[in-house]
Amino acid sequence: MWLKGPSEGSLEAELPVPIEIRPVRGARRLRLRYDDALGVLKLTCPPRTSRRSALNWAIDQREWIDAQIARALPAEPFTPGAVIPIQGQDVRLVWSAAEPRTPRLGGSELRCGGPEQGFERRMESFLKRLALETVSREVAEFSQAAGVTARSVSVGDAGTRWGSCSSQGRIRLSWRLIFAPPEVRRYVVAHEVAHLVHLDHGPKFKSLEARLLGPGVSEAKALLRRLGPRLRRLGRRD
Repeated sequence: MWLKGPSEGSLEAELPVPIEIRPVRGARRLRLRYDDALGVLKLTCPPRTSRRSALNWAIDQREWIDAQIARALPAEPFTPGAVIPIQGQDVRLVWSAAEPRTPRLGGSELRCGGPEQGFERRMESFLKRLALETVSREVAEFSQAAGVTARSVSVGDAGTRWGSCSSQGRIRLSWRLIFAPPEVRRYVVAHEVAHLVHLDHGPKFKSLEARLLGPGVSEAKALLRRLGPRLRRLGRRD
């Protein structure tokens, strides 16, 4: 049994749920699973592993953890009357036979008409288009500031990643970032644009990321960690 050191509580605070760490004789590597019935992460590790290093390893698996928690949360499909965040602001989804088929965002409502059975599909298509338009503008903005050009920008729905940048300069971002507050989305965009210059996460990368985004990198990163599980459940059905 380990005694918790003074800095380990702050490390645990970076995880969205409690964690149980258990050394196992004969274990050769660390293994992590999420017990959705208890809402607890369970990590097994080789006996000589320090609690601090085990926690740091678990924190590095944060995107995987968020994806597991998201699967355990109630789904939030795009049904009439549902309230979802768009750019961090709550918006009610409204279906009306009198409305055009193309969704229309106005104030605190996203409205559309057409056959009701196609409501969810039309809402998702609209949000994906809005996401692509939004992140494309921001990639262009940050790329100009960094003195580089992205070869292409696309959106997708990767299960464990909010964004990626290939060595060929292709940036792909989660369309679900359209649900997040702007400062969170812009953090992810700036992060991937910085990868156009530096493919690692070294000091030069972090310096460029901070220059592109400005103040608030750590705050935006922490907010994404907190909001991430819900953003992954929006628009899904169990």
